[in-house]
Amino acid sequence: MFLLALVLAVLFVLVVPVSAAEPPRPLVVGHRGLLHHAPENTLAGFRACLELHIGFEFDVARSRDGQLVCIHDEDLKRTTNGAGKVAERTLADLRRLDAGRWFDPKFAGEPIPTVDEVLKLVAEYKARDVLIAVDLKADGVAADVVRLAETHAVLPRLLFIGTTIEQPAVRDALKRASRKAQAAVVANKPEEFAAAVDTANGDWVYFRYVPSTDEMAKVRAAGRKAFLAGKTVAGLEPANWKAAARVGVDGILTDYAVELAATLRKKE
Repeated sequence: MFLLALVLAVLFVLVVPVSAAEPPRPLVVGHRGLLHHAPENTLAGFRACLELHIGFEFDVARSRDGQLVCIHDEDLKRTTNGAGKVAERTLADLRRLDAGRWFDPKFAGEPIPTVDEVLKLVAEYKARDVLIAVDLKADGVAADVVRLAETHAVLPRLLFIGTTIEQPAVRDALKRASRKAQAAVVANKPEEFAAAVDTANGDWVYFRYVPSTDEMAKVRAAGRKAFLAGKTVAGLEPANWKAAARVGVDGILTDYAVELAATLRKKE
């Protein structure tokens, strides 16, 4: 297995039990999987995350024949051997493409996964305490993803982002599908925080900056949780990662999930 060495090298430091005296650490969410170790938005990358007790973020698009697939770009060129728009190809067309070789020939033949396959994979790792961030990109997919999540009994582990964070209509669609669907609302800067934490149908505040202790107290008082993403934490940002952990952020999305997890395990 291509990622076995990576898994064995870091698994021990990631899963040693935490002392009861320590505050909970943020849940680590790998942006599109393990970007630096496997092709993005593939089952190979997602499985690697789950083996390491790390969550992941994945993107939801819709094929021409209405099927939900996992791919970031509207166009196929960057991450497959195909060309053209995802929305203009049928699921059968998309499944014939190679979504792994561009990253490394060892991943040749890795397909574009369906959302159903991704959620089924999450369900296989019931014992993992992980957060899965669902980036809704296509219009009108919210209710369909909720239904699939309920089918696989993984809805409580999902956080809906993407168009969710800025569009009330998407949050409304999620809640109509299930009141248990967790929706995030964005705060790009401190001036937007009050509105974000008070937004109806919002369960998490999606911060694009490290929140203050006072802001986190207000998040808790409102019965919300805090998700941190964006350039503040996406790169190798150990100082920001540690600051976010100190104030009690619940989840962090980064391109360097393994490094973040290792950093959070270290004693100050």
